[in-house]
Amino acid sequence: MTTPISITDPADPRLDDVRDLNSSDRRPDLPDGKGLVIAEGKLVVPRLAASRFPVRCVVGFADRLAELQDAAAADVAVARGLEGVPFYEVDRETLAEVAGFDMHRGLVAAADRVPEPPLAEVLDGLSADGTGSRVIGVLEGVGDHENIGALFRNAAGLGVGAVLLGAGCADPLYRRVVRVSMGHVLRVPFAHLPGKPTTWQHGLADLQDRGYRVVAMTPSTETTLAEAVAGADKVAVMVGAEGPGLTEHAMRAADVRAKIPMAPGTDSLNVATSAAIGFYAAQF
Repeated sequence: MTTPISITDPADPRLDDVRDLNSSDRRPDLPDGKGLVIAEGKLVVPRLAASRFPVRCVVGFADRLAELQDAAAADVAVARGLEGVPFYEVDRETLAEVAGFDMHRGLVAAADRVPEPPLAEVLDGLSADGTGSRVIGVLEGVGDHENIGALFRNAAGLGVGAVLLGAGCADPLYRRVVRVSMGHVLRVPFAHLPGKPTTWQHGLADLQDRGYRVVAMTPSTETTLAEAVAGADKVAVMVGAEGPGLTEHAMRAADVRAKIPMAPGTDSLNVATSAAIGFYAAQF
């Protein structure tokens, strides 16, 4: 692993990959710009290093860089992902000026995006013995980055094999998603279902052919979640956007509609929370 290089000038071009992280039109993680993957913090940066995304540089405070080196010494995958990657040591003021805000976590890394695997490859990659493939998630119209990040974190914690994104979903590699997911969006396989808002649902037939029961989460049914997943060998838990929820096109393509029984006076939960309950019910 390379020896950290000290940088004191915020204008140093070697810091450009983590520059203007809060800029709406100059952020390095914009897909039509540099298209980088940005990870922040001592928990997330090692997950980036161990992921399929090639790390370009790591920038941080001296103690945070030392902690990352310790993490690499304890994990072969992290060490492999950081091999030959430049480490740039900066102070708090320099990092705050470069990033555009005081990040507080003191460690940030940038990596190149790689082509997203096709849907069939993601599904084929789920282990043949069923481990990790019993439950998958399907999203429609989830445009809030924090919700997507929380959903991926929930998926990782509950052993979901993959997350599939239908029409209208936000970029899963947006910096905020990576941060809120605690880097788990870099670990949980994902792919987009092709098609437009009224046609992407045709891809659900492939899941059904593979033995998945597609469960559409909605309060507009009398079937409970427990009833919907009972007896299913494999389940695809499908959730929609905050507010409108799943479209009728999506629900018609599902095998069953399911609701989470709620206390009087309430009818729904946050989409990431609903998905987590659906994942748990289907998995356990």
